[in-house]
Amino acid sequence: MAFPAERPRRLRATPVLRALARETTLKVSDLVMPFFVRPGQGIKKPIVSMPGQFQFSPDALVHAAGEAQAAGIPAVLLFGIPKKKDARGSGAYAKDGIVQQAARLLKSRFPKLLVIADLCFCEYTDHGHCGIVKPDGVIDNDATLKLAAQTAVAQAEAGCDVIAPSGMMDGQVSAIRKALDSSGHEMTPILAYAVKYASAFYGPFRDAAESPPKFGDRSTHQMDPANIREALREAALDVAEGADMIMVKPALPCLDVLAAVRNQSTVPVAAYCVSGEYSMLKAAAANGWLDEKRAVLESLIAIKRAGADFIVTYHAGEAARWLA
Repeated sequence: MAFPAERPRRLRATPVLRALARETTLKVSDLVMPFFVRPGQGIKKPIVSMPGQFQFSPDALVHAAGEAQAAGIPAVLLFGIPKKKDARGSGAYAKDGIVQQAARLLKSRFPKLLVIADLCFCEYTDHGHCGIVKPDGVIDNDATLKLAAQTAVAQAEAGCDVIAPSGMMDGQVSAIRKALDSSGHEMTPILAYAVKYASAFYGPFRDAAESPPKFGDRSTHQMDPANIREALREAALDVAEGADMIMVKPALPCLDVLAAVRNQSTVPVAAYCVSGEYSMLKAAAANGWLDEKRAVLESLIAIKRAGADFIVTYHAGEAARWLA
């Protein structure tokens, strides 16, 4: 039987050949580690729905972030859980807000660690929604923009290197860019959650951040998972408004979206491998249904292959050890 001259299996025969022919590479420097920070001292509180993840007080976060940096992880993403919540989410933009406290401490200890601040209000509001809510239960987009701008300035003044607005409010990037520029932070970049779907995969995060909505859901501002053309419009709008980088969230259910956004965009594109994706793999591995290391690395490679320049993942610490 005659075969064509080209035989792809020749390049799969040995580990060295496979490595030489590999089209996509995953490096520790591609990873961003998310952390949840809360007031107090000496706190490392397990998150039940996310095995291996914790809520940290700022002093305990220093140790965890130091381990991440020592493993080669270049950046962390901070989510805050305030001592008190209110209707306006004032803990987000307070000068001594919990993320601001943590950022100051981290930058004093690890000047080279890139500190990214998530900017949203769901963790800070007593109703659990991503902005100011009108009496009829609808989010007031423009009122929320004013507070987002104020929050961005407070985060930048605290030493956050990158501001990452995730609330999916119309015009949020423009409002934040203007506020940063006018307050002397014109060199602080924005990583916009440009494509954020109203996803079922966020469930464990809402436990971790203590932010489930008290009524309704977030479908009025987060995207319909059925839409991809809308994702391209959202990404283009954020770049036009001044986003320096954009993000697709969640990651694995949206690889087609990620590839389309990557093909359209010239700015760096991130993907967020979210809490539900993490917990799914953890649960399967705990039951012996999957080899966790292989499944995690395969998933991260798939996200890179689809076009992500870097990946936010709760598996960053473990992946760093496996890639070492």
